[in-house]
Amino acid sequence: MRAIVVRQPGGPEAMELAEVPDPQPREGDLLVRVRAAGVNRADLLQRLGRYSPPPGDPDTIGLEIAGEVEHPAGRWKRGDRVMALLGGGGYAEKARVPATQAMPIPARLSFEEAAAVPEAYLTAFLNLFTLGALAPGHAVVVHAAASGVGTAALQLCRGIARVILATASASKHEACRALGATHVLAREEVPSRLPQAVKEAAGGRGADLIFDLVGGAYLEANLAALGLHGRLCCISTMGGTKGTLDINTLMRQRLTVLGSTLRARSAEQKAKLVADFTANALPRLESGELRPVLAKTYPLTQAGRAHEDLQAGAVVGKIVLIP
Repeated sequence: MRAIVVRQPGGPEAMELAEVPDPQPREGDLLVRVRAAGVNRADLLQRLGRYSPPPGDPDTIGLEIAGEVEHPAGRWKRGDRVMALLGGGGYAEKARVPATQAMPIPARLSFEEAAAVPEAYLTAFLNLFTLGALAPGHAVVVHAAASGVGTAALQLCRGIARVILATASASKHEACRALGATHVLAREEVPSRLPQAVKEAAGGRGADLIFDLVGGAYLEANLAALGLHGRLCCISTMGGTKGTLDINTLMRQRLTVLGSTLRARSAEQKAKLVADFTANALPRLESGELRPVLAKTYPLTQAGRAHEDLQAGAVVGKIVLIP
């Protein structure tokens, strides 16, 4: 089969299309003919040699795919349309998928749209609901809200949270509002204005939950913007790995700071997350209430261009590769 390989870590030009052996399914694995593969910022880090796959997973880049089952396992049959979370191996014509990490593709979604679901929506669901305990009436902040994960988070919050404050480049504010944001703030204003903006939006209260896809640069503002018993969920270091933590604020407001990654979780943990999402959020995709935001598609041969676009932050939503 054809797959993207990285022989030496480097820039987008380090990726090349090559012939590699087909993946061999293990017990409980599907073999899926990949029709589309999502592109994530974790892929950029792996290309640079900074984010190795978990032990036992392929070195090939790619954390989410959509396609058709060729080798069945579990409840899946040959020919079933599935979208799946991977530890690696998505930038290829075929992928090995643990059967418990696959989900049925809603009939209304194309393969390209479906490939934009697993990593983005499962990450948002994990942090908003499983870890963040999002509940009706909450005030929520979503940073980098125009990203793939951010656009998923806005939609998951819609209809549940009372206040959804999205931070993003000003040019992307209209898109954020269309996806469910009730309030917006320019990303460059976050360090200086976030606490004030949250209180204005939430009627004088702080945020119940902040979903942070940026990192250290926002830490002080995040803590100052949280209300009593507020929770900060951190999943990225785009804005640096270090920040100042005000312990007095942490104690006085009885705050919780959570760090989370999805890729490093055990197979059992991923299986439970997929099952929870399938039961609680997949029906919202099936009804059309949730819809993956597909920004651009590229053929697999142009994976480098896809990485350049994602790195530049030039899109709203997800970029998807077509093998």
